[in-house]
Amino acid sequence: MNYLFDFLTDPANWSGPDGIPARLLQHLGFSVVALALAAVIGIALGLLIGHTGKGGLLVVVAANVARALPTLGLLVLLVLLLGTASIWPVLIPLVALSVPPILVNTFEGIRGVDPELRDAAYGMGLRGPQVLFKVLVPVALPLILLGLRLAAVQVVATAAVAAYVGLGGLGRYIIDGLATKDYSQVVGGSVLIVLFALAVQALFALTQRAVVSPGVSQRLKVR
Repeated sequence: MNYLFDFLTDPANWSGPDGIPARLLQHLGFSVVALALAAVIGIALGLLIGHTGKGGLLVVVAANVARALPTLGLLVLLVLLLGTASIWPVLIPLVALSVPPILVNTFEGIRGVDPELRDAAYGMGLRGPQVLFKVLVPVALPLILLGLRLAAVQVVATAAVAAYVGLGGLGRYIIDGLATKDYSQVVGGSVLIVLFALAVQALFALTQRAVVSPGVSQRLKVR
């Protein structure tokens, strides 16, 4: 606790390019952009494959391959290839890490909708895209949001590796603190990342309450 107190009460840690606000914004930037890109890829593919019923094996294989990728190793390789002039060496590994939970949960959410509900929608004269977005997506929304939440927490935690190759974010406190044996920085940076992840969890919980239909939520509770 002394390390954390020293870190948080040091005025130097709250101002300038190395201060907590600046590092937090850098970390947030990595996380938001990576999650947005992963969401576009994962949700689009999950909706397409789940609705058409084709390519389910592809989802499983692609998810397992992406999960097997060593994030730090891929990051170092991309830095060697692309340099650090842009954030792409950080974004690509983070996107590869976060696509699988989004893709799998979106696919499972769409595929798991009651077939009778789908048939009823077609029976009412709705076309394919209308069935997908007006019937299937609202029912599958809790699982889609779960995939986004899992991916977001993973991204926030893993974005710390950006500091390993000299880029910014909250991970800088951990890397620089270990290099200089300043353990107040190490503890402070670690706690900030944990708090950031918890805040993301809370944000998604509130989002789910706000956007998921009460009928769908009640149906999940009954199950």
